[in-house]
Amino acid sequence: MEIWFVAAFILAALFIVVFQIAYGGRMRRKQQRAKFQKEWGTIPKREYSYEELEKISRYFYYNLQKNRIQEPFIDDITWNDLDMDSIFAYANHAKSSPGEEYLYYLLRTPAANQKVLDERERLMQFFASHEKERLELELCFAEIGKTRKFAISDHVDLLLTLEKENNIWHYLAIATIPAGLLMMSIFSVGTGFLIMLGFVVLNIIKYYQRKGEIEPYLATFGHIMKMLDASRKISELKIEEIGEYTSLVAGVCREFRKFRRGSAILMSGRGATGGLEDVILDYVRMLTHIDLLKFNSMLEEVKKNAGEIDVLAENIGILDALISAASFRESLPFYGIPELEKTEKAFIKVKDAYHPMLQEPVANSISEEQNVLITGSNASGKSTFLKTVAINAILSQSLNTCIATSYNACFFQIYSSMALKDNLQGNESYYIVEIKSLKRILGHTGDKLPILCFVDEVLRGTNTLERIAASSQILKSLVRDNVLCFAATHDLELTQILEADYSNYHFQEEIQDNDVLFNYQIYKGRAVSRNAIKLLSIIGYDKEIIEKAERTAACFLETGEWSL
Repeated sequence: MEIWFVAAFILAALFIVVFQIAYGGRMRRKQQRAKFQKEWGTIPKREYSYEELEKISRYFYYNLQKNRIQEPFIDDITWNDLDMDSIFAYANHAKSSPGEEYLYYLLRTPAANQKVLDERERLMQFFASHEKERLELELCFAEIGKTRKFAISDHVDLLLTLEKENNIWHYLAIATIPAGLLMMSIFSVGTGFLIMLGFVVLNIIKYYQRKGEIEPYLATFGHIMKMLDASRKISELKIEEIGEYTSLVAGVCREFRKFRRGSAILMSGRGATGGLEDVILDYVRMLTHIDLLKFNSMLEEVKKNAGEIDVLAENIGILDALISAASFRESLPFYGIPELEKTEKAFIKVKDAYHPMLQEPVANSISEEQNVLITGSNASGKSTFLKTVAINAILSQSLNTCIATSYNACFFQIYSSMALKDNLQGNESYYIVEIKSLKRILGHTGDKLPILCFVDEVLRGTNTLERIAASSQILKSLVRDNVLCFAATHDLELTQILEADYSNYHFQEEIQDNDVLFNYQIYKGRAVSRNAIKLLSIIGYDKEIIEKAERTAACFLETGEWSL
């Protein structure tokens, strides 16, 4: 009777544990679903360290190194000039590492193919209008999670370089126990036990040597397992609109059946709290090396199917990234669907474009088929306008989204030369860095795909005479049918020298009650106001300095010569 009572108690306890685990899992999913529902269309508050952004960028550089990027991409200079890391952070709602890595990849590789953008648009509209399916997908992606310190693509490459280990020692480790028992029957129990103990100690030493070598790769195996599990669940959702992607990941799952079979012996207990079952399993592993045997088997499968891992990560990444992009759209004050054309002649028409990172942005419009020269005082809005147009071009060709009421342009390759710095490590001055940056743009003027380029204060790193002479010729060389250049300058002389080839625009300011007021609106024509000296008085400079500066400027305008 007591035995039945104990058995019933144990069964009841097991039922309670299983029920708590299942109930806890359902509650966590319910809480996650509510959280994702609340976050939709909001601005992410997450901050990124340099190491995190570097890790996220690895998928892009991995594809670049493998020569898989066929179309022009956003190079490092342009990416940094436009502070695109901030744009990425603003747009990133991805729930998995493949998702955020692919979103970054999309922003670095603007498409020049309308069919590609149409497919992205189809998916984004589906995710925006089908909340139930979107949330189920996000829950699957959240189970994959994010690798904070490593990029899966790089670590798979490292796995491919890992030499296959001979399993003979591990098989000998398994044979140790029956061999020891045999020794006890042949010799005395004590002698046999000592012989077996010697083998066991040697096995444990060998085990931990190899375990230390493979430990860095187990996180990669774990992430692959999570992607495979999530892919299986995504396939089971049977969402017809993403059938093309789920069929691809389902195919990868079939290829990795052997990889997954028995993987628990290697992967279980990682990050566990140290329960009794984990302790027992650890002893079994040490004595038999069965987890090391499984590692070698899984490594062989990875090497055989490395390309399939790329397919898996790419298709998960596409879906997660485009859910993120659809949420990004909803967070904007307003946005538009760009109209892009494949033409050899460069042109752009953008209405009410604004910068997404500004709290109260001022929208501006421009329509041009020839290059643009922008003048105006410091802080009047020139650089912000250049970045606004550039960011709109990138988002239009990557996320099929313009941050404007309308955007009509040809497909571009996009370059900038704006926020440059001295290269101290390379022992290069600002001027050298600048002329190299400009030369890289000039090197693409013969390409078939039109260029959209942005130059802020061309050749600011040299003296006035040579700056105007050289910059006018550089800007003149960018006068081509397939080039649209936006250049900002303080040199009003350029507006006259290049008047036939560059449309003049300007930003302006007003001085009222000893304060400078900017409206950040762009106007046609060259700047006519000269307020730099007036600003000295507002800051509080000595009146004599201001008066003499005004006389010096007036003298130069009258005679063409400088005199103090």
